[in-house]
Amino acid sequence: MTQHVRVSIDDHIMRITLARPEKKNALTLEMYTALGAALDQAEADPKVRAVLLDSEGDVFSAGNDLADFAAVAAGTANREDMTARVFLEALARGQKPYVAAVRGLAVGIGVTLLMHCDLVYVAEDARLSTPFANLGVVPEAGSSWLIPARIGYARAYAMFALGEAMDGRTFASLGLANAALPAAEVQAKALAAAKLLAGKPIGALREMKKLMRDSAAIAAIIKHESEIFGARLKTPEAAEALRAFAERRPPNFLQFS
Repeated sequence: MTQHVRVSIDDHIMRITLARPEKKNALTLEMYTALGAALDQAEADPKVRAVLLDSEGDVFSAGNDLADFAAVAAGTANREDMTARVFLEALARGQKPYVAAVRGLAVGIGVTLLMHCDLVYVAEDARLSTPFANLGVVPEAGSSWLIPARIGYARAYAMFALGEAMDGRTFASLGLANAALPAAEVQAKALAAAKLLAGKPIGALREMKKLMRDSAAIAAIIKHESEIFGARLKTPEAAEALRAFAERRPPNFLQFS
């Protein structure tokens, strides 16, 4: 278990905390593996009746660590070696209640993972974005299906293609979170909700979630997205996006047809 993912169990709640604040909780290969293992543990442990996902510091997650994307784009790493799928597959098959507390910045998978949480509480001043096109890639975590299903094609396309950040109030008003709260209240609200769920009949909650989510269909979409995402990382567009980010300049996509 990496030091950048903290896991604790108390009052029948597994608390999974992203703990890499010095890097804005950007997710590494080791973190994905640890997150997937924690979710599998939560599902298998009868003492765990709810899961709370939160973060250390003032950022929820800046998304995937771009160094890993750059390694694939440069050919020094294989997409098949990336471990995001371990976490994403665990999210897709999860049956127990998941609650998320989001403060500060949430980018890419920091947003799309929330589509697998049953209750989501965000800070009113949080900034959430899914700038996949800006990196020359496509949505992941099943979000190409899950987000349009919630908010419609037009709004989802704008999120993915324009990549503009929205605040927590807007995110909640679209139905992507349960509530937007002052930042200082988010953690307490999410923990209280997790405690409330932990006291309910777990069998009923599990069956209800299975009725409301087609986990097999979601897993299939995640697999298909991952194949396209991996292929896109090896394109000149993605290489230019990552170079531009490293060089702190605007990317020039007009050179590609």
